[in-house]
Amino acid sequence: MAKWRDVKQKKVNNKVNSMETQEVQSPCASLPKRLKSFLTDSFLITTPTTYIIMYLILGGGTEFAENRTMGWSLILSISAFIIIFFWYVKFQTPGMKAYGVKIVSALSKDRISFTQAVIRYIATLFAMVSIFLMFLPFFNKDKKTFQDIISNTIIINE
Repeated sequence: MAKWRDVKQKKVNNKVNSMETQEVQSPCASLPKRLKSFLTDSFLITTPTTYIIMYLILGGGTEFAENRTMGWSLILSISAFIIIFFWYVKFQTPGMKAYGVKIVSALSKDRISFTQAVIRYIATLFAMVSIFLMFLPFFNKDKKTFQDIISNTIIINE
């Protein structure tokens, strides 16, 4: 360790080892970006789908209340089709595009397979129901969510 006088007179190189100052960066996009893109997709994809199913297909709120199983299965299946289509074909949903992130395979950093997209969507639904799984990225050093781990995908910055 250099003395203060030597550092002040610039007799000692004051650079710290680059390995010490360099933090290990996670390949994942930041959690706030991923949350914002998820909420944007909820308003752009799921909300209009819910409205169309409830009022145009089922005829109103009372009919939806009487046929909740059919209504929710229609909403989830149509939303799944749209979201999986965007993930598989475009690498990103409209919300992900708005915040500059995309979904890729964790190993190859390339296009995800259709199976990965389906598994990711189902795991996302499961994670939304589970309280513990929602907080998994805060305990994981790579900041991966449950659906990232299960489907072997990752959301990265573009």
